[in-house]
Amino acid sequence: MDTRSFAADYAEARDKFLAAASALGAPLTSYANPNKGPRGEALTCDLAWLGPGDAERVAVLISGTHGVEGFCGSGAQVGWMRSDAARALPGGVAVLLIHAVNPYGFAWLRRVTEEGVDLNRNHVDFARPLPENPGYDELARDFLPDEIEGPVLDAAMARLKAWRERHGDAAYFTAWSAGQYKHPLGFFYGGDGPTWSRRTTEAICARFLAMRKKVAGVDFHTGLGPHGYGEPICHHAVDSPALARARAWYGDSMTEPRRGTSTSHARNGLTHFGYERALPGVALNFVTLEYGTYPRERGAIVFRGDHWLHRGFGDGAFDAPRGKAIKAAIRKHFFPDTEDWKEMVLWRAFQLIRQTLEGLGSS
Repeated sequence: MDTRSFAADYAEARDKFLAAASALGAPLTSYANPNKGPRGEALTCDLAWLGPGDAERVAVLISGTHGVEGFCGSGAQVGWMRSDAARALPGGVAVLLIHAVNPYGFAWLRRVTEEGVDLNRNHVDFARPLPENPGYDELARDFLPDEIEGPVLDAAMARLKAWRERHGDAAYFTAWSAGQYKHPLGFFYGGDGPTWSRRTTEAICARFLAMRKKVAGVDFHTGLGPHGYGEPICHHAVDSPALARARAWYGDSMTEPRRGTSTSHARNGLTHFGYERALPGVALNFVTLEYGTYPRERGAIVFRGDHWLHRGFGDGAFDAPRGKAIKAAIRKHFFPDTEDWKEMVLWRAFQLIRQTLEGLGSS
């Protein structure tokens, strides 16, 4: 596997994506984010279209939903476009590649958007009462204490440990990561309205996908599961036709949070649900391809550090000594950047993309 498709930062990733798409003669579309990157670089969500423009069946490959996790998805997109597979699509099938749907988070090495929102909790109906997370409400100050080292942190960790022992792991992880809508500076905040990245996603769906018969999405993520393993996670309703199709395409390695078979848990506001809402007349299949990196406990540490940094210092701390250390830690956790890990990413990505295209081509 040629791992040179991966990049060192957002700007290089974008250059590689555009170059790979241009080499295929793919039409390109860009959505400009109003913010700038840490070096003043422009931030955009870029799209490449491969295959017939009037295709009724389209595979959608998405990178950067969680910003810093975009290193993985971008490398997979670029590596696949550089491969022979991108030049031999099934008849009547097209591929839409969406690069850096959250370009702010990618460039600034954050999981969240410029609004401080977890995009994968933002796809809820804000006209209705928002989901409640009483566990997070109770633990918010201990999840993100005033200090991330020393006695203040130790006391917070002790309280979290005691709560987890009383209520159990399932309740704890639901409180931690299911999504919350009351603490704007906290973890997994779903926002108080649609973010720029969500609005861009909806615009993409309306412009490129709403008129198709079948759409199959693959959203690349990192941070959960065994190191280097790519887990296809499906949130379709139990016993739905979409879930049956996904099982047929991806086999027994596909997991289902609704059945408790996944490293992930049930969530509110997922991108998956946003596509369902935006494409009501389309037969939709959607999976998250989640690559393991390092233990969940380490992820909590780097996640806490990044939120603490931006809560106290904003983007201005990016180049400060403490900021550099925190950013290096979060980058490494969500992008190990070793040859063996990147090889595993590419192998599994190529496999899942092939399965997706074969599924669309045979349906």
